[in-house]
Amino acid sequence: QKRVLNKNKHLERKPSSPWATEDQYQLFRKYLTARHATGGMADMDVFEFAAMIEETPIRTRVIEYTQNGQLLAVALTDLIEDGLSMVYSFYEPKPSDLSIGTYLILDHINLAREAGLAYLYLGYWVPGSPKMGYKANFSGLEIYFQNKWQPLENPDAFSAELHPMNTVPIAEQVANLSLPDSKPVSLR
Repeated sequence: QKRVLNKNKHLERKPSSPWATEDQYQLFRKYLTARHATGGMADMDVFEFAAMIEETPIRTRVIEYTQNGQLLAVALTDLIEDGLSMVYSFYEPKPSDLSIGTYLILDHINLAREAGLAYLYLGYWVPGSPKMGYKANFSGLEIYFQNKWQPLENPDAFSAELHPMNTVPIAEQVANLSLPDSKPVSLR
């Protein structure tokens, strides 16, 4: 992870209010075409994109990452009581050896620490999903399972059959969520 930080130390971070721009949308389309061409967001038009960015009932920031004025990555980030929540990130798909997606997470860990926040929430993780597998590559990972937060020590041992989406409707899971007690920064 230190190599990823070093490879991307040239990026400039610029947080701003949640306002969609044409440059962001063009990067978003490029990212989707390269990484998620058949995904559920592949057909999202500019108005739906703007709604995703701008229509938020909570404190949200758009964090842009640039190099020499060129937009290379964007992270839509919610600021919540005990941490930061990475809602959605997209970035320049090439060159892939920069590992920009990993860098965004590492930078958000630093952002949370700088702000004195205990957690970074990475969002939903589906066991066995190649598109979400990157989330299990970070130490300190916890998951909300069986109505409580618990360490995820061995992601490979967590069965897809046990995944809450297979047994409990999402609305019920959300209704039962509880925020953890504050601890040092860890990933969720």
